[in-house]
Parts: sequence; structure tokens; C-alpha cells
Amino acid sequence: MIVTVTPNPSIDRTVTLDGPLVRGAVHRLTSVISEPGGKGVNVARALHYADVDALALLPARDGDPLLAAMDEHGLRRATVPAPGAVRTNTAVTEPDGTTTKLNEAGSVLSDDDARALTALVVEHSRGAGWVVMSGSLPPGLPAEWYAVTIDALRAADSPARIAIDTSDAPLAALSARLPGSAPDVMKPNSEELAQLIGRGDGVELEAAAARGDIAPVVAAAQALRERGVAEVLVTLGGAGAVLAAAEGVWHASAPRITVVSTVGAGDSSLAGYVSAAEAGLPHPERLRRAVAYGSVAASLPGTDLPRPDQAAALADGITITQL
Repeated sequence: MIVTVTPNPSIDRTVTLDGPLVRGAVHRLTSVISEPGGKGVNVARALHYADVDALALLPARDGDPLLAAMDEHGLRRATVPAPGAVRTNTAVTEPDGTTTKLNEAGSVLSDDDARALTALVVEHSRGAGWVVMSGSLPPGLPAEWYAVTIDALRAADSPARIAIDTSDAPLAALSARLPGSAPDVMKPNSEELAQLIGRGDGVELEAAAARGDIAPVVAAAQALRERGVAEVLVTLGGAGAVLAAAEGVWHASAPRITVVSTVGAGDSSLAGYVSAAEAGLPHPERLRRAVAYGSVAASLPGTDLPRPDQAAALADGITITQL
């Protein structure tokens, strides 16, 4: 089983424009899609579509519309009570695939709520191969919550491997506690990788990768490994992805797609990676599946997520190079 953890879940509403976004203008929408969301929920959805046993953990009160939406998708879930309604996030997608996100803050959680959520993660980790913790933290949860929960899992001798995908203050707080609170896998994009190693906003790394120069990304990923993270999966959009592990370092090219919406692409990449790892595939094939899943997600509207047959159709177009 793979357990996913979404401290700040959402209902994801994606609206598609008929032209470029213009401030102050009136826009016509070509589609409106609402799905259960939050990064960990997205990972659970992608795993569920692949018939991988997944359990989504999140804070939400009984009767919240998000839980009904998750039930409609057939997602297994376990919750701790939340004081308010789950937030709604809105993504505005332009015809060229440019996506603007308008994210609400989420319900304010107390210290007791934080402890209850950590306890829920530890409880369900005992029967899991992986615990995947993803996304932002809601108001009230300390920036160190991911590190605290990793420490709790280690203290409980949980057998599960731990993957983290987050950004901003929670990422900085986790970075400050490396190597002591290091997860097994981290999945940064170029911006998040730059945050982790103190290299600005990631523009330099992304620009270099777009030119075909992935050496700066590889060096940054290896620097993160030296700080205790066993495996680093760096997603680079159209420049593919880099995987750094003890067994080696690989780059995967990105297949040719038409980008429709980037919402959920990183989550899908992580779902592809952990599902391949759980199946015992070697690292290059884990990377291939990660890129295939992320690429399919970027080619789909709204927060629609990839199915295994869609990913398999793209997999042969991905070149894996060991560095």
C-alpha cells in the first residue's frame, strides 16, 4: 500500500480561457472542471487509476464536499477532523497551456490538530510501503510539520519509505533539519531545488536545462544527496527530469506533447515514480515512468490525471541517459 498525506487539501477548480489572460478584462470560459485536489490527493488519484492500493490521509470534517468527491472517484481515505470547510483552489488556463493559480489558504489547524494528523500518518504507515507527503501546509500547522512527522515515523520504526514534495516555508524548514529529518525521496522542480541549495529562484537552473545543459541541475541534486536525501527526482518540464540516487544519475528527455494544463503534472510524476519503485523496477525505469506520467498530465485538461495506458503510449518516446 502507498499512503499519501495532504495536510492542505482542496477542491481544484480549473477554468479554461478562450484567449490570453488580460488583467481587468472580461473573459469567456471554454470549460470549467472541479475535482478533488491537493497534491497528495492527486498522487492517490493517479495511483488508484493504475490499480495501485493507495490510502489518502487528510484533515476534513464529516460531510465536506471534498470527501463526497473523493468517494465518487473510489478513493480510499482516512481523516482527522478539520475546523472549517476544505478550501477551493482555482487554476486559470490559457490556450497555450500557461496556468495561473489562485490558491486559498485553507482551514486554520490547532496544535492538537497537527498532532492528530501526525499520529494518523504514523498509524497507517505500519502497513505501507511508502508514505508520500505533499503540498503546502494550512494556517496553524508549523513550517516544521513535515520534519516533525518524518521524525515520528522514524521513531516508530515505520517500514515505509518516505517521499516529500513541498515548497516555500515548509521546504526551507525541512532543509534546515537535514540530514537528521531527511526523507528517502524528494521531488523538487527547478525552483524548489534552487531553494534547497540557496541558488536563487531557479531561473538559472531551468534556463540551463532548457539549453540542454543539465550539469547545474545534476550538481544541485547531488548536493542535496550529500545532505542525507537518498534519492532526488528533479522535474524540469519540457527539459525532462533528472534522477540522482546511490546507484547512479540519469536524465530523461521529455516526449513531445501539446501542453494543455500543468496542474497535477508534478504530482503525477511522483505517483509514477513511487508506483514503479513499489513494483521493483530499476531506477532508469522509475524515471521513465515518472516523466511519462507527468507528460500525460500536462497534456490533459484541468486536473485530469494519467492512466497507465496513456503513460505507456508515451514511454517509448522518452530517452534515458546515464550521466
